[in-house]
Amino acid sequence: MSRSSPTIPADPWRRVRVGLAILGLVMTVGVIGYRILGLDFFDAFYQTAITVTTVGFEEIGPEEEIDRAYRTFTLLLVFFGVSGALYTLSVMVEAVVEGSINDGFRLRKDYRMIQHMSDHVILAGAGRVGRAISHYVGLHDADLVIVDRAYRPDGDQPVILAEATEDETLIQAGVERAHTLIAALDSDADNLYVTLSARALNPNLFIVARTNSQANEAKFFQAGADRVVNPHEIGGSRMGALALHPSLAEFLDEVLHDESHGVRIAEVVLPASSAAIDAPLSSLMERCHHSPLILAVRNQQHGYDVNPSSDTPLNTGDVLVVLGHPAEVDDLRRAAN
Repeated sequence: MSRSSPTIPADPWRRVRVGLAILGLVMTVGVIGYRILGLDFFDAFYQTAITVTTVGFEEIGPEEEIDRAYRTFTLLLVFFGVSGALYTLSVMVEAVVEGSINDGFRLRKDYRMIQHMSDHVILAGAGRVGRAISHYVGLHDADLVIVDRAYRPDGDQPVILAEATEDETLIQAGVERAHTLIAALDSDADNLYVTLSARALNPNLFIVARTNSQANEAKFFQAGADRVVNPHEIGGSRMGALALHPSLAEFLDEVLHDESHGVRIAEVVLPASSAAIDAPLSSLMERCHHSPLILAVRNQQHGYDVNPSSDTPLNTGDVLVVLGHPAEVDDLRRAAN
C-alpha cells in the first residue's frame, strides 16, 4: 500500500489573492501608462479607477492630449481591467456565499490540531451511525478525528473532508499515532478496505468495523478488525430487550449513554507498570478511597471472571469492568496506574 505524504488543505484565500494581484497589476499598469501619456499621478490613478470600474466619466486631461494613443490605451485597459475586476469580485462572492473561506480556515486549523494529537479515535464515516458514535465519544471527552468526504462540521471535533479509503487520508488523520479507528462507512467494501489500510499503517491500532451483513464478519477479522458490529442486529436486539426486559434494558441504556444519573459502566486497564500486577484484587481496592462495584475481570484470552472474589489475581493487560460514580471510577483508575 502506498504511503503518500498527507496533503495540507487548500488555502481558501489563494484565488482571492490571485484576483487582487491581477487587479493590482492592472491598476499599476494603468497609472504608469497614463503618466507616460501626460497625466499627473492623481489624475492617472483616477482615470485608471474609473476605467477599470466602468463608471464612465469623461476622460481627464487637456483636449490636445486625448489623442488616438490615449484612447487606444484606455480601450485596452477596459478589456483587461474589467476582466480582472470581474474575476476578483466573482471569487470573493463565491467564497462568501459558499462559505469556502470559513470552511477552508476551519480545515487548516483542524489539520494543525491533528498534527499534535496522539492516542486519539479516528471515525471514518459520519452518516447516521457515525454521528451517533461521534456524540458518544464526545460525551466521554475522548479526542476524535472525523473523516468523511461530505461532512458539514457542527461540533468542535477536527474534520478531514476526504475519502477514508485513501492511505494518505488516514495518515493525515494521524492513524500512526491513533489508539482506535472506527470504520463506519455505509459500504462493507469500503469498511473492509479502510480496515486493511489502517492495520497495515498501524499494527497496534484497535479497529472497530461496521458491517451490514453478518456473513462478512469473518472477512473483517481476517482484514485486521478487533471488533465487528452490525448496527441492524444490535438495534433489533435492543428492541427485543426493551420488549421482554424493559427495566433492565433501560437501566443499561441510561448507564451507558446518559450521564445525568451520575452512574456509569467503565473499563479500567491494568498496564504492565501497575503495582496491582501479580497481586489480588483486594490489594488494588485497598488503595482506593472510593470503591466502585467490580462486575467482571477480563483476561488477555478474552475470558471473563464475573463477580470476582477479593483474592482474584490480577495480570498485565487485565480489564476491570466496573460500575460506579465517575469519582469512584477515576479513583480506581488512578490506583491501577
